Amino acid sequence: MARAISFGVFLTVIVGATALVLVNAQSQPQAQPTFRGGTDVVRVFTTVTDRDGKLVTTLTREDFELRDDGKPQAITQFDNTPQPVKLVAMLDVSSSMQGNLQLLRAGADQLFARLLPDDVARVGTFGSDVTISEAFTHDRGELRRALPETIAMDAPTPLWRGIDKALDALHDGGDARGVILVLSDGKDTSSLGLGGHPTSQAQVIDRARREDVMIYAIGMRSRGPRPSSPGFGPGGLQAMMVADLPDPGLARVAEETGGGYLEIRPGEDLGAAFGSVADELHTQYLLGFPPPKRDGKTHDLSVRLSKSGLKARARKSYVAPKG
Repeated sequence: MARAISFGVFLTVIVGATALVLVNAQSQPQAQPTFRGGTDVVRVFTTVTDRDGKLVTTLTREDFELRDDGKPQAITQFDNTPQPVKLVAMLDVSSSMQGNLQLLRAGADQLFARLLPDDVARVGTFGSDVTISEAFTHDRGELRRALPETIAMDAPTPLWRGIDKALDALHDGGDARGVILVLSDGKDTSSLGLGGHPTSQAQVIDRARREDVMIYAIGMRSRGPRPSSPGFGPGGLQAMMVADLPDPGLARVAEETGGGYLEIRPGEDLGAAFGSVADELHTQYLLGFPPPKRDGKTHDLSVRLSKSGLKARARKSYVAPKG
């Protein structure tokens, strides 16, 4: 009898403890789902603006249509809450940027100020060499200390090589989605000769597509130590006029990967441009769908909206998993 009573008490205690655990588990707040770049879902981060270019943040899943190679897909994941980002800010320190150095430093500080608590960043530069700060951090002071203080007189513009190294850097920093922000005033001049493997604009786009990385770009006019001189012949003046413009390929890289492109004119606020990128990253919609084919091929992507007067911007393609 004593043994039976002891067993009954033991069983009562176990049942009660189990019920208490279940109640506590149900009372805890549910964590937001973490979306990882894998084979289960194709992630499409989408920016929506109105006719005035203002961000639109109140749409629902039913307002969107996703198409894979022209065929509508069921949106199985939808989220319009801010998603943490790991950001690499790549800054042009070629010789033509000498007059822009203080603008660059002040503008980047506006970017750091708008990072959310779960965001992390690294600072990179490309000129005579490509360098990137050691680790991702949220510490604003540490990010400031990584900003360039001087620019070499004869530094080239290894633009595509710099972005390629930024893609390498994104392999660290956890599961947050990868974003690269590039600031440059010139055309690529030495990505083929900076050592390592040659890098082109097309290779950067292909790699960003494979690795699901969004690239933003800010272009600005050169402000080097000496003004440009016109060349000879009928094309000389025209060549001089475009010589201090940013690489036209920057806009295409941003478009293909779903990022935005801004071009800063003399007198415009570079800090506001940096800040607008941060604001946009935190107001995007995450749309997800299962890949209809696992063929390892590149598929065209398009996002459509049911409401008129709105514009959606997202990456143009993705590489499907294989097998």
